[in-house]
Amino acid sequence: MSTHRIRWFRRLTAGRNLASIALLSGASLLLAPAALAAQDGIGDLGFVLNTYSFLVWGVLVMWMCAGFTMLEAGSVRSKSASMICMKNIGLYAIAGLTYYVIGYNLMYVDVGDLIGRIGFLYGPSADEVALLGGNEGAAAAVTENGYAVMSDWFFQMVFVATTASIVSGALAERVKLWTFFVFVAGLTAIIYPIVGAWTWGGGWLAQLGFTDFAGSTIVHSTGGWAALAGALVVGPRWGKFKRDGSVKLTPPSNIPAVTLGVFILWMGWFGFNGGSELALSGVANAVAMSNILVNTNLAAAAGVITALCLSRPLLGRVDLFATLNGAISGMVAITAGPNITNSLWAILIGAVGSFLCMIGLKVLEVRRIDDVVGAVPAHLFAGVWGTLATCIAAGGDFWVQLAGVAAVGAFAFSTSWILWMVLDRAMGVRVSRSVESIGQDAAELGLDAYPEFVLMVDPDDDNDFRDAD
Repeated sequence: MSTHRIRWFRRLTAGRNLASIALLSGASLLLAPAALAAQDGIGDLGFVLNTYSFLVWGVLVMWMCAGFTMLEAGSVRSKSASMICMKNIGLYAIAGLTYYVIGYNLMYVDVGDLIGRIGFLYGPSADEVALLGGNEGAAAAVTENGYAVMSDWFFQMVFVATTASIVSGALAERVKLWTFFVFVAGLTAIIYPIVGAWTWGGGWLAQLGFTDFAGSTIVHSTGGWAALAGALVVGPRWGKFKRDGSVKLTPPSNIPAVTLGVFILWMGWFGFNGGSELALSGVANAVAMSNILVNTNLAAAAGVITALCLSRPLLGRVDLFATLNGAISGMVAITAGPNITNSLWAILIGAVGSFLCMIGLKVLEVRRIDDVVGAVPAHLFAGVWGTLATCIAAGGDFWVQLAGVAAVGAFAFSTSWILWMVLDRAMGVRVSRSVESIGQDAAELGLDAYPEFVLMVDPDDDNDFRDAD
């Protein structure tokens, strides 16, 4: 290329570069508002995704109440199935109201070492109210919060109902309806929120470093301790434990309903654990949530297979009821640390939880503690194990975890036991023997779940260890 052409090419190239720079600079000025708007859109998108996550996962957790209803209604004798339905829809409504009136404030608002604000009612933030009132300037403050305030309240509330459902199944067929409802009000308004304030609310256990990702202790063990206290105060069903030391088998009245209930719980648990990631606004959150759902599923599956394999040597038969409880106890166990990245640990944790549940069923029988659905072994025994198992792969400190288990256990059991005893003195906690024999459906509700069946009083119920010789 000649010298002239070289100079011309350089001038042309330089001119094009200058033109390109000028063009890009102008485009940047023109696109700057759009870029800022896009950034705002990203913030809005994160807000929407987080809020949507709370609401959808919350609905799945709420659906677990249907699972508990099916599991319990199928587990009891057919003469008490209607009462189970009444108790479960009632406890869900009570949990929603008490947690709205006082529970959430105690658990999350201005929490110190022990409890939050003793105040009534809860609602949207002032910025959200202003935004809904037409003040567009409040949108930035609303978005900055990361999620809609009441979406978080809803997600937290459905966890409370789960705790109450645990108590319902353990005391089925003999606890009075209104006594049970009053206890549920105390559990959901005071006992559970105080446990939550110590932990998720930032109280003294959280300050020590206690970890419980989705509530093996906070939700499941609290419900298990409350159920155990109630079972001790209410006592076993008549005829369950005989004078000769044997235990009367009371097989579930509707195995398909129990199985359906467990599958519903299994599905709802994805919302229980997955939603506890508490965010869906970033890549890391999406990956973590995916791992959580997989670990939950693996732990449940491991629980099923463990119970299937061990039920014959431990219980003398391949036991479907124990196998179904194996799924539940496996999920309870992994709930404290489902965010682990090595899923092999989820299988081990779920398997051990199932094994402890089966051992727990035998322990309760030996101690003459009547738990109709196996709620205490599945939720308390497996919950304690799962909380301690966070030390394996989920970053828990053993002594802190043990302190948390002990503190929650002592508080939840003692306060529940006191409340049950007070209710026993004031209202009575269990139905009469004749009502139990006839069944609560006919005697208290006047509505049989299976009216085409002829229910017969079981004469074997008179062979009870408490009867005089």
